[in-house]
Amino acid sequence: MTANIEATAQTALAPEPATRNARPLRLITCGSVDDGKSTLIGRLLWDTKAVKEDQADALERDNRHQQNDLGLPDFALLLDGLQAEREQGITIDVAYRYFSTDRRSFIVADTPGHEQYTRNMATGASTADLAVLLVDARAGILEQTRRHATIATLMGIRQFVLAVNKIDLIAYDEAVFNRISGEFRQFALSVGVTDVTAIPMSALLGENVVHPGSASMPWYSGPPLVEVLELATQRTAQTVGFRLPVQRVSRPDESFRGYQGTVAGGSVKPGDSVVVLPAGTVANVKQIVTFDLVRNAAVAGDAITLVLDRHVDVARGDMIASIDAAPALGRAFEAKLVALSADAITAGKRYWLKSSSRRQRVRVMPKTRLDLKSGQWEGAESLPLNAIGTVHLDFDEAAMFDPYETNRNTGAFILIDPDTNNTVAGGMIVERTTRVDGIDAGGERDHVLLSLPEHLADRLMASEAFAELRDHVEIRRVSGTRAAAVLKDVD
Repeated sequence: MTANIEATAQTALAPEPATRNARPLRLITCGSVDDGKSTLIGRLLWDTKAVKEDQADALERDNRHQQNDLGLPDFALLLDGLQAEREQGITIDVAYRYFSTDRRSFIVADTPGHEQYTRNMATGASTADLAVLLVDARAGILEQTRRHATIATLMGIRQFVLAVNKIDLIAYDEAVFNRISGEFRQFALSVGVTDVTAIPMSALLGENVVHPGSASMPWYSGPPLVEVLELATQRTAQTVGFRLPVQRVSRPDESFRGYQGTVAGGSVKPGDSVVVLPAGTVANVKQIVTFDLVRNAAVAGDAITLVLDRHVDVARGDMIASIDAAPALGRAFEAKLVALSADAITAGKRYWLKSSSRRQRVRVMPKTRLDLKSGQWEGAESLPLNAIGTVHLDFDEAAMFDPYETNRNTGAFILIDPDTNNTVAGGMIVERTTRVDGIDAGGERDHVLLSLPEHLADRLMASEAFAELRDHVEIRRVSGTRAAAVLKDVD
């Protein structure tokens, strides 16, 4: 009787797995080259019966790709589809695969381990909920391991599975596993990650992947990888106001004017008050149109045409946002960068910055660079290929962003070299720089941001006195309710 009560209590306290009808968990495999990322995913697909019959037959027939005397197929071939990948035995591009268990469905991205393909790894991490970081048990934690972990963290991933792979090649040594997992946990803390599950495994043999490896590793009492994935959580919805980066102005005739784009955050419905940035013009939503119907509301991810209640000057690259929760507007921002070009990011050089549908000129000033060996941020005047650093962005005109932690869509950007038109860096906005006493990073501009109730903002902007200050003052409209709340907090 006591045993039954204890079992019932444990069942009640156990985390409830996501249902099959929920959004699939998105995960990536990352780590250094030859750590077994493609083999691990291939084994996951094989053991969860996600491999189609023709693929299974092809693998079993192809004796040229036997990995060892065990007669097992080369599971990596399920992921490495490019001819160059098969010839060189490496992953170059990101490969996405779908698989499911009785409890949950998954979308997994196999990302390359080579340094020269770091940009592809960052692409895979940008939409993932969880990262499976592989480490070869014989080699331990490498610089590329730390780089991938840091990039995944910058991309907002907070759940890590440390897969200590090829444990069979070190005779299932528990001491080695404990040393590697301890070293990684210490590094993870330095980049702000606390949710780490370490698993010893052999991807080739399938031990602790889908099926437990207790026969070979009786000292490990934790779950296999697939059980950890079944209980993982998804990224929480980012709570921001409505965001619509305008991609196109639709004007088929004189009776219709709509602003098209994909909702990048929040939600909107007819009657909502919105502000057009960077101009600051306020209007109300009259209608929400899609390709086949008129809608009562739109949410993040919806492609819509927004019709406003009056004609306003809106162009591609502008943003239509919630009046009470607008993005930060300014000419200076702090950001974190991943350098993706052999040409270093140098201090003071001007680049094109592209975010959503907007492209602007910006001057980049590197501030610090992450030492991947010590985990410390050090002063830097440039960022070479694959370096991770913090920078100051100084724009020629007003820019608008949300912090990346708040909204990935409006907080991410790329830098483009104007001379070569190559993408040289990917970045994440940290915050808008606050100018004190009119001094910015370059010391060239005086700038003031005022948040005022709508009627006061309109009166000020219409005044003759404001015309002389227009280049130095930015007006952000807020509702009367929001203004009253701010004044109450001040009092």
